[in-house]
Amino acid sequence: METSMTEDIEGKEDSQSSKIFKLKDSPFIRKLRSAPPGYFYQAPNPPPMRDLFAAPTGPYFFYGTLSDPSMLRDILGLQSEPKLRPAFILGYDCKLWGQYPALVDAPGSRVKGTVYNVQTVEHGERLAAYETNNYHARPCRIHYLDKEYPPQDLGHTFMFVGNVQDLSEGEFDLKVWLKRIGRQPTIANVDARGIDK
Repeated sequence: METSMTEDIEGKEDSQSSKIFKLKDSPFIRKLRSAPPGYFYQAPNPPPMRDLFAAPTGPYFFYGTLSDPSMLRDILGLQSEPKLRPAFILGYDCKLWGQYPALVDAPGSRVKGTVYNVQTVEHGERLAAYETNNYHARPCRIHYLDKEYPPQDLGHTFMFVGNVQDLSEGEFDLKVWLKRIGRQPTIANVDARGIDK
């Protein structure tokens, strides 16, 4: 008796569901049914594969030792000194990690520096290796101080990701650092460009 009742209920449900589907058969439903398998689950022209762990390219904001073009030339293996644009970023502050500057979040603060447009992933990786594991490339909005176009850009900068307890108050002086490491000829270039804070 129970089996006949369940069969009757299932039979009623099947006839009701088929009526519902027949009532809702629209041009859109017919189009969905006629589409090839997988059509709605993948893009017709999928974007190219990208390595999400590769070093970013594009504008990089430098606020410390990399603000010196000769240092940047040596690290990247360039033939000549790169052209740097003076700029600043908002929402950050520089502390000191030993003798090196360390960029940290600081709403309302402003950090001046320079920008270089990194062309290749290899150059981005060289910069990351120079900065060590205590700094990671992070996105930032760059505001240029010269009159060239564009006046603003989205780029990257190296933020300090080490132990913040190791940081101290103070300002990084590029000229003093260049003297300390024996790069005297480039000090005149720093003065001429007005990079000094």
